Amino acid sequence: MKILYIGCVQSSENFLKALINNTSVDIVGIVTKKESNFNADHVSLVTIAEQNNIDWLDYQDNNNLLNWISEKNPDIIYCFGWSHLLPKEIYRVAKKGAVGYHPALLPQNRGRHPIIWALALGLNETGSTFFYLTEEADAGDILSQRVVRISDSDDAKTLYSKLLKVGEEQVVKLTEDIINNRVISFPQDESKVNYWRKRTKEDGKIDWRMGSKTILQLIKALTKPYVGAHFTYENRDYKVWAAKEIKYEYNIYANIEPGKIVAITLNSFIVKVADGLLEITDCELDIIPKVGEYL
Repeated sequence: MKILYIGCVQSSENFLKALINNTSVDIVGIVTKKESNFNADHVSLVTIAEQNNIDWLDYQDNNNLLNWISEKNPDIIYCFGWSHLLPKEIYRVAKKGAVGYHPALLPQNRGRHPIIWALALGLNETGSTFFYLTEEADAGDILSQRVVRISDSDDAKTLYSKLLKVGEEQVVKLTEDIINNRVISFPQDESKVNYWRKRTKEDGKIDWRMGSKTILQLIKALTKPYVGAHFTYENRDYKVWAAKEIKYEYNIYANIEPGKIVAITLNSFIVKVADGLLEITDCELDIIPKVGEYL
């Protein structure tokens, strides 16, 4: 089976390696981005293409995209980890259609930033879903779906790793099923659909008037490989990569306002939030605040 592969993020690389190492498919071409300022987890697939003697196209040459893909005459198109809707003509190029990937439990949670939103909202589960691509984003019939549990200790990095491991297993099994004509797909239930919107910088700003749980969820959601949650101090923004809740006797800090620094340690500082204390344990702050100052 001839596959035309499209992708430019970490999941794209992992799933491509899984196909190369565990199936007998012929990857006839790879579309990727050599560089990207758009994807925080950007990975160019050029090295893999060249190591395996696979022809590749930089998406910057997108005016030639349809013709280039058509010339490869693929049986199926895999588009994993791609932030652009493809021209609808591309879906018709491959005999067996085009397959996409979304790290959520479709039909729920279509749209943008699914890993970040799942953590920021404090969900206890998400999913790994492969589906047929259509002109509407994330709306095609589902080919393979697995539930992925989210633990209290998960952050963006660990949840991403869980999803990658599950997705690698799925893409190999799905490909074998397609080769052997064993695929069973099912339509999405439109009554269960919701869409997550594109996040902005403001969505990542810590407001110390938030509760400790909400702030921790935000920090975990935006930690590496993503852009990081941030707060403002002395008119500058500073990234926070990790924090933890501090237990204390309520009456000691009951009258302290949110945002006030209550303690400084060698490598961290403790700040009052709406319902408690948070210790900021990993932060790009280059000016050490003083006890009693406000963030």
